[in-house]
Amino acid sequence: MSSSSSDSRLQLALVAHDAKKDLMVEWARRHSETLRQANLFATGTTGGRINAALPELQLTALKSGPLGGDQQLGAMICEGKLNGLFFFIDPLSPMPHDVDVKALSRLAIVYDLPFASSPSTADFVLNGIFQ
Repeated sequence: MSSSSSDSRLQLALVAHDAKKDLMVEWARRHSETLRQANLFATGTTGGRINAALPELQLTALKSGPLGGDQQLGAMICEGKLNGLFFFIDPLSPMPHDVDVKALSRLAIVYDLPFASSPSTADFVLNGIFQ
């Protein structure tokens, strides 16, 4: 990962569909000690929820996903500014901005970025990143 800052902390993105936001907050709570070692970025509502529950984390809330937050994270991926993407996807709910979601997951794959879309996968990815 390249970064314009001298900060050696990992840069991780946290995103969750509406039906998965509680699950993301709980996952972040379980891993708060590890996540304190990283700079976190999240789309709007997800970031607000995590900041409210875990104010000790270094988390920057971006725009809401449908209002450009997904694109902000996509740009960070393209610029090599993220070390991992944790995107808890709800496969059972229709998403009006589904094309943005697909673009973000596609970029994670194209740039070979560690990408987790469920809590159990996120556990494995987080443990691997911090080894």
